[in-house]
Amino acid sequence: MKQLLQTRVTGGVGDSAARPDGALKVRGEFAFASDLWADRMLWGATLRSPHPHARILGIDITEALRVPGVHAVLTHEDVPGSKRYGLEIADQPVLAIDEVRYAGEPVAIVAADHPETARRAAARIAVSYQVLPPVTEAEDGQVLRHVPIRRGDPDATAELVVTGEYEVGMQDQAFLGPEAGLAVPAADGGVDLYLATQWLHADQRQVAACLGLPPALVRLTLAGVGGAFGAREDISMQVHACMLALRTGRPVKMVYGREESFLGHVHRHPAKLRYEHGATRDGRLVYVKARIMLDGGAYASSSAAVVANAATLGIGPYDVPNVVMDAYVAYTNNPPCGAMRGFGAVQACFAYESQMDKLAAAAGLDPVEVRIRNALREGARMPTGQVVDGPAPVAELLRRVQAAPPAPPRSDDPRLLPGGVGNTTHGEGVVRGVGYAIGIKNVCFSEGFDDYATARVRLELISGEPVAFVHTAAAEVGQGLVTVQAQVARTELGVERVVVATADTSVGSAGSSSASRQTYMTGGAVRAACAAVRQRLFARLARDPAGLWLAGGKVVSVDGVVADLAEVLGDDPIEETVEWRHRPTSPLDPHTGQGDAHVQYAFAAHRATVDVDVELGLVRVVEIATAQDVGKAVNPQAVVGQIHGGTAQGLGLAVMEEIQVVDGMVRNPSFTDYLIPTILDVPPMHVEVLELADPHAPYGLRGVGEPPAISSTPAVVAAIRAATGRPLTRVPVRPEHLIG
Repeated sequence: MKQLLQTRVTGGVGDSAARPDGALKVRGEFAFASDLWADRMLWGATLRSPHPHARILGIDITEALRVPGVHAVLTHEDVPGSKRYGLEIADQPVLAIDEVRYAGEPVAIVAADHPETARRAAARIAVSYQVLPPVTEAEDGQVLRHVPIRRGDPDATAELVVTGEYEVGMQDQAFLGPEAGLAVPAADGGVDLYLATQWLHADQRQVAACLGLPPALVRLTLAGVGGAFGAREDISMQVHACMLALRTGRPVKMVYGREESFLGHVHRHPAKLRYEHGATRDGRLVYVKARIMLDGGAYASSSAAVVANAATLGIGPYDVPNVVMDAYVAYTNNPPCGAMRGFGAVQACFAYESQMDKLAAAAGLDPVEVRIRNALREGARMPTGQVVDGPAPVAELLRRVQAAPPAPPRSDDPRLLPGGVGNTTHGEGVVRGVGYAIGIKNVCFSEGFDDYATARVRLELISGEPVAFVHTAAAEVGQGLVTVQAQVARTELGVERVVVATADTSVGSAGSSSASRQTYMTGGAVRAACAAVRQRLFARLARDPAGLWLAGGKVVSVDGVVADLAEVLGDDPIEETVEWRHRPTSPLDPHTGQGDAHVQYAFAAHRATVDVDVELGLVRVVEIATAQDVGKAVNPQAVVGQIHGGTAQGLGLAVMEEIQVVDGMVRNPSFTDYLIPTILDVPPMHVEVLELADPHAPYGLRGVGEPPAISSTPAVVAAIRAATGRPLTRVPVRPEHLIG
């Protein structure tokens, strides 16, 4: 055993392995998609609709073509293949055809030898519109999907009844790296596209269809991604850049400015939610009735899946015998909405956790105690009838955040008061409040979707040293996936050196970097590919491979070192490609919402402490305590970073982040007017990480990225309620909600 310990490779699963891109990013040397360059490169620009709803009567590109330096001006008539695309439903035009359905919809594209020339030419395109009245309320829109959930007695009654109506504003993913890509025409008639995205193969499928090319001629390579959070799951500039490159025969680069980025990607669905909770006198839930309406905007994107999450997770991590849930998403002429961190669970959690606080008050119970009394446990059934067959430490997470060290006493330092460095208040009218919340999130894709990831692993000698090469199409979007893939390979193959190839479409799909799924799915695929490599390697030994494994560059057993890995490998590399799937899920029954729709559930709890100036309507989040079960911390430092980041995003939704849409028009498409938390807004965080292994997952892990963004918002709002006594039924909370 001593010998085995000496041969253990560091930087494997469970270690806080350093990120290979970390130092480069800190030094400003990392190449993002917006840094791409090619010889003879042209620049692309997009003309967008100024109206949320209008009929196109005509498009005149004459004046744009007269601008010196312009090489192409294209409209919908120039789309060579399918004129519409979509992540789930192909309903979104590549370029507007006869009608525009939201302000900012692409109408025409230009390629020129300078970005400013391209923008000036686009501005000269004359479009004649017949303006139509926009539909801006989801209640008035066309329903895209209705998800009903029925469990138990729909007419159940209870001694205590609390009701509430809630609203969640439109949040933006607010990544710092704008949409960007470089399309390079190829000699074989195809195109090579280098871009920032979350799902290479989904992009390839849609781009190829729109170009009228076979997928093999549309080759995608991941460029440096400056954040994603769901907004890069959908197509933005991909087809446009490729169309311009193929038309001009030259590389074309497209980079959105910040305002265009706000118009060019999907956002979090605004929501209106109505809940009724019935309980016994001692606070035990008898029934929940709820209605959720999501605003999907002009096109479908991933709305059908988002509303399913809102419905299936919309009761929260609680054991409720009787449920009547109706969740809807509707088309409007507002900006399209789709994936964002939390994916339907965020909106529901704000409502059901607000209700749990109301129930606690009605029952005369502590807010934590009422949650613990109703906490979901392993073996319980979800409202969909699905059994929670892994650890469900809901009560423990709540107890941990309740028992966390209290926030420091209020400081007289004006920098630590509401208003911060603005020196707005000196403590007059400042009241402290504490609030709690807990949330639930599914991990991986659901409802019978064929969710899989592909990994290619090669083990060979380089200068006498065994080196593992890992190749997947999984998008590194800043979450540390490249590091995780290397950690898995080190653990499974016992080698120090691992090279992770750039993600591209020359290897099979790895699915999207979303749904907290990539460590689970691509980590599982890399692990399976490594196991296949190991099996072939052990077959070279003239002994039973049972009980053998690799560690520290050696083949080892319980008896000690069996052989040197380099000697067994020799000059004959081993390569395996594996397509790996999680356990199957099933569609929901369309009438009752029953079904084993989800792969795995993840849980996180938050306690927020706030100071509120009740005279000025200012809020400062003083401290946040959080506890989360991650199954297995594959990279503990990265796990804590994900928890910090998700919590900060939830804090933003609670008190500042909202896209202001008035009559279908975005009024604040800039980081001057769309506010996100800065280092001055994010408080100290006390983080507790539980590792309760899921028996069905690789290494027992759970997805980490989304749960922190779910319960942080209602915890902050609950703390503000505790400080002010105000009902606060809408997020983000505004100053006018706190005074007057």
